[in-house]
Amino acid sequence: MEILFDFSHHLRREKNLSFHTIKGYTADIRDFLHFLSRRSKKLDQIDYSVIREYLSLMIKKKLSQTTVARKVSSLRCFLRFLLTRGILYNFPVSALRSPRIQRKIPDYLEEEEVEKLLNHVPQDENFLVKRDKAILELLYATGMRIAEIVGLNLNDVDLGEAVVKVKGKRQKERLVPVGSYAVTALREYLIHRQEKACQGEGALFLNRFGRRMSDRALRKRLKLYIDRAKILKDVTPHTLRHSFATHLLNRGADLRSVQELLGHERLSTTQVYTHITPRRLREVYHKSHPRA
Repeated sequence: MEILFDFSHHLRREKNLSFHTIKGYTADIRDFLHFLSRRSKKLDQIDYSVIREYLSLMIKKKLSQTTVARKVSSLRCFLRFLLTRGILYNFPVSALRSPRIQRKIPDYLEEEEVEKLLNHVPQDENFLVKRDKAILELLYATGMRIAEIVGLNLNDVDLGEAVVKVKGKRQKERLVPVGSYAVTALREYLIHRQEKACQGEGALFLNRFGRRMSDRALRKRLKLYIDRAKILKDVTPHTLRHSFATHLLNRGADLRSVQELLGHERLSTTQVYTHITPRRLREVYHKSHPRA
């Protein structure tokens, strides 16, 4: 298991991957190492016959294409790690291809559903409520990932300029505008945060003890308001990210601008949001067709 620890350290220190990506990659490689152990294979004995057998095993288990693609990505990263460490030699990692997966349209909320959700946060002077309101408004206003939200520090937010500095995947930074509703919610929250924060705590969003809020706590609070609003969809913080992108595109934003706002490295990643809702399709038709 020493190699697994070194690989995890490599992902964290050298690759700057997120906590959840490291967790997923490590779990995948742990499974692969167990596979090698059951076949009495050592790391320097990995060749294409071993990889083919491992891939065949995944197919026999009837894993989804998405899961297989993730495991292949983890394996490719691990093999490159072994090559750089001199444990493996002359393995053509680039030839190891992931299965093509059909991207499904992301789940998102309609604009009315987002309004319904945000309106079910009480008008209360309670610290937690003010915090939750600011988080939900900011999630929808910026399309940030949950790790990006909980990772924000006080000095990342400029309410005067209405922008937030976001540290995305691989520590890549981007500036994202913040809408007026979110700015107002943040101003109200910061009054309460000042009284709650532990000495020296730089995190923007705090838990009840005055320390940085966890993503688990954020998911739990979001579920609370989803239940209160009686929204019968499986809503996660990422659903608000999907909603943000969908609503911008439906209202005429160009794809490259949305790509920048979301922090996507490739435009192809953003193109999954180019689905058009039936209502928007009818609006475009009636506006554009000469005999509509």
